[in-house]
Amino acid sequence: MTHQHPLRETALAFHALHVPGRPLVLPNAWDAVSAAVVAQAGAAAVATTSAGLAWALGAADGDRLDRDRALEAVARITAVVSVPVSADIEAGYAPDPAGVGDTVRAVLAAGAVGVNIEDARHAEGEPLRPVAEQAERIAAAREAADAVGVPLFVNARIDTFLRGAGGVDVTLERAAAFRAAGADGIFVPGAVDPGTVKELVAGVDGPVNVMVFPGAPSVADLAALGVARISAGAGLAQAAHALVRRATRELLETGTYGALADGYDYGELNSLLTRTTS
Repeated sequence: MTHQHPLRETALAFHALHVPGRPLVLPNAWDAVSAAVVAQAGAAAVATTSAGLAWALGAADGDRLDRDRALEAVARITAVVSVPVSADIEAGYAPDPAGVGDTVRAVLAAGAVGVNIEDARHAEGEPLRPVAEQAERIAAAREAADAVGVPLFVNARIDTFLRGAGGVDVTLERAAAFRAAGADGIFVPGAVDPGTVKELVAGVDGPVNVMVFPGAPSVADLAALGVARISAGAGLAQAAHALVRRATRELLETGTYGALADGYDYGELNSLLTRTTS
């Protein structure tokens, strides 16, 4: 008798949350307590922001964080929430497809059921990895998860818009190749213009993820365009750290505490983590 992987049902539940027109909304977390807050506030799943997670660990974003430290942080997040967790693993924390497979095995060991894998290249040269090379990396991620029976949601991030490396046509070519390689969804950060989003939704065979920020269309507007997943990227982390700066300046410059007025109740925040650490 074969035993199914303990994450299989959670992974299937995460897949089912991706519905075009009724999108999964992900306010991205960066550590255990932010994940606990996001889940308590009603999010159906928690996704990490690789930038926010790197900053919390004292590293800059952009392929500078090592796999072990990143996934230790993911494991701390999965330990404090009961909803599915998707890990942003940047470019895979590895130089080659075999290494990406190793990263995915570590992601599963950390308890996450989804990954974001980006095609941006932060070293010198072209801003994006060649399509065939990136497709191999996605295929390695898919194979590593399939080998242990977990339908990991592989979200292929295409950085054409973020890096100024092409428009809709180039994005759709990449999306088709990445879907063929085993990606479940396509994430195109930087694309928020309604006309562009509509073209992407029409042209991608699979759920489309849009990243939002102040000034982007509302969740309702993006839902109407057929988007299946909406995430905030590093936005919550940036807002939280801006509050730290505002409160610090107020304390140092005026000696007042107004910025602290809407803080979490100590007991409520503490109770979010008590059940997992007691």
